[in-house]
Amino acid sequence: MNPSSNIPIDKQIRFPSSGPSLPKTLVRSLKSALQDVAASSIFLATKTEECGRKLRDVARVGRAKIQNIDANNIPLDSKEIDQFSNLILHIEEYLLEAICFDLVVESPHAELVDLFDAHEKDILVQEYTWCIAHDSYRTPLCILYPPKVIAAACYVLAQRISDGPNSPSLDARISISAPTASLPTPPSHKPPSPDASRYAIEYFALGEAELASVSEALSILLEFYSAQDATIYPYLSSIIAVPPPSSPKPNLYVKTVSSVNSASLQNFSTDVSGRTPNSSHGGDTPSRSLVGTSEAES
Repeated sequence: MNPSSNIPIDKQIRFPSSGPSLPKTLVRSLKSALQDVAASSIFLATKTEECGRKLRDVARVGRAKIQNIDANNIPLDSKEIDQFSNLILHIEEYLLEAICFDLVVESPHAELVDLFDAHEKDILVQEYTWCIAHDSYRTPLCILYPPKVIAAACYVLAQRISDGPNSPSLDARISISAPTASLPTPPSHKPPSPDASRYAIEYFALGEAELASVSEALSILLEFYSAQDATIYPYLSSIIAVPPPSSPKPNLYVKTVSSVNSASLQNFSTDVSGRTPNSSHGGDTPSRSLVGTSEAES
């Protein structure tokens, strides 16, 4: 018989002498696990979107982000990269099992292509919409709303930017029924017809609940842009100036305050060593040249 069996269970179990050490260790373990899963998720996502990246490159950037150092300081042939690469592949198997190997992802871009083919001939609106749709992936929209809601929000916002400040508001564009004008509009500032400004809503045949989601998506997009530093991204001024819908604001972002000097700003566009790689559609979001052209014309 084990002599320890007569000892109370609370005496048999030995806890760390330092109380806070266990929670701190647990927090560190959970944080490390989340970072590992994030790296593996990014690697799997590059395959899903046919934008493949080499495993060692993902592992290298992942370790650099975790350690908050420059990726160039981590050799590609290091043992650390080998171990992290194997861990990414190991976690990838669990991710595939968790999603039942369903790698078919619907994006708002496909909805926008159909919308453009059906109606929109304005190249500027198309470019605006496309850029905003790219930026939507920097927000949680893709896990909150279906693709057609995100597509409608991107199109409505792009059309509002293109039409200018004297055009119908976002609330008018996404209302259940088209509003009627009660006052005459000056000829020099004549906005597009209400039907044209509501084309996306009518095309997608959105119901009342979906229109509420579009309003929330617009608020999130505008909040995202408003949180950017206008001194670094002056071409976003036309977007930041758009009043959000009257629905409650999500408050997901904290506005960035620039602390860099003018000399570093001049080198900002050329020094990309610390930036996320540009997408296949370009790095300016939205198109700086197009926004500048629109402002110049207005």
